[in-house]
Amino acid sequence: MSNNNYPVHGAGLGLRRTLLSSLDDQTAGQVNFWEIAPENWMGVGGYYGNKFRQFAEQHALICHGLSLSIGSPAPLDEAFLQKLKRFLKAHHVRHYSEHLSYCSDNGHLYDLLPIPFTEAAVHYVAGRIKRVQDILEQRIAIENASYYAVPGKEMEEIDFVNAVLDEADCNLLLDVNNIYVNSVNHGYSAEDYLKLLPAERISYIHVAGHYNEADDLIIDTHGANVIDPVWKLLEKTYQYFGVIPTLLERDFNIPPLTELLTEVDTIHTLQTKWKMQQGNLIQHG
Repeated sequence: MSNNNYPVHGAGLGLRRTLLSSLDDQTAGQVNFWEIAPENWMGVGGYYGNKFRQFAEQHALICHGLSLSIGSPAPLDEAFLQKLKRFLKAHHVRHYSEHLSYCSDNGHLYDLLPIPFTEAAVHYVAGRIKRVQDILEQRIAIENASYYAVPGKEMEEIDFVNAVLDEADCNLLLDVNNIYVNSVNHGYSAEDYLKLLPAERISYIHVAGHYNEADDLIIDTHGANVIDPVWKLLEKTYQYFGVIPTLLERDFNIPPLTELLTEVDTIHTLQTKWKMQQGNLIQHG
């Protein structure tokens, strides 16, 4: 069972500029926290800058980074990290996370590329995460990433992820959809993978949709509704670890807000269901 020291609670949604004008008080009641990509808001002024500042004053915010490139062979961008630190403090951001992957090598590569599952990579990446935490003066979370190739593989994905988390002493942003995608693409049991994750390090969860390229190839797009097997895997997560704050990701083919909120409501429904079940277990335990 996971601990309850979460940075946020309930069900969340990714904030997009197109959503800012359609939000109202009722929406705020349905969405307990909002996630932003800091790169999309740092230094933004004018109309959107003012709207964002007002929004940040009224809502619980977390940040999910796009460009830190934690596994890159290029040096960490420490100037960016200093700007990020000021941004996080200015807007009272409750948590910061990044992908366990890389997207640059002296220039952006426009995709999230897999880090080799090797002992050397564990030490390299963990060292960079520690440096980030030192600069930001806070613990960060690393997200288990989707991947389509395993160059230089020396260990299983789950062992690599756990080794990085342990050596870096950081948190985990648990992406349930990525577990499902990888389990299909690489032929392993999503549930077995889930059971081996360290509950005490999970800070929050992502759920999202994807694209089925073939029976044995799923592309992680965040551009469709969450499918039933992913909802079921989220329920398994609650069953094993307790109810954890969960965010709906939608980056492409963004539907009307009412449709997104229907999926947010599904998260609420599952959370309520498992809270009740766990409450009954405690009463009759």
